[in-house]
Amino acid sequence: MEITPAVVAAEHEWVRERASVVVPLVNDTRDRLGDHFDTAVDPVDTDQYHAAVDEVFADGDRAVNVATLVALLRDLDVPGDYPGFVVDELLGRELAGTIAGTQPRRLLGEATFHFADVTTHGDPGDAAGADDLDAALAAGFQTRLPGWDWTATESPFASSWDGE
Repeated sequence: MEITPAVVAAEHEWVRERASVVVPLVNDTRDRLGDHFDTAVDPVDTDQYHAAVDEVFADGDRAVNVATLVALLRDLDVPGDYPGFVVDELLGRELAGTIAGTQPRRLLGEATFHFADVTTHGDPGDAAGADDLDAALAAGFQTRLPGWDWTATESPFASSWDGE
């Protein structure tokens, strides 16, 4: 596998075009998480998703990693899916965390990947990594995008040092 700027651009386009699958998964995941945590979470629309995808791919260091993980998951297949499912889970979790951002969102993206993955299933002819790819995109972007009350305000735990 060779990753070039052209490959990153092609994966960027592919991830944008996946909106019709990923946006409903984001919203379903948010609904289910909201039910579990007894909170309302704003839904995401295609424009928000596209803007977040563009933001992720505008960061070249992050973009090359996201593009590589997307390409690996798109192509990953193991006859019978087991024991290959360990690899697609690992790659999916890493992709979700990379998209989500820095801590603590990275950890939330990784955890949310597993939550999204249990209800995300590919078609019989899909590669083994396909459903993990969709779950990872949904988990990473749902974590990155606004809509959670806790992300709308400053943390009450911020501290500053005045030097005295």
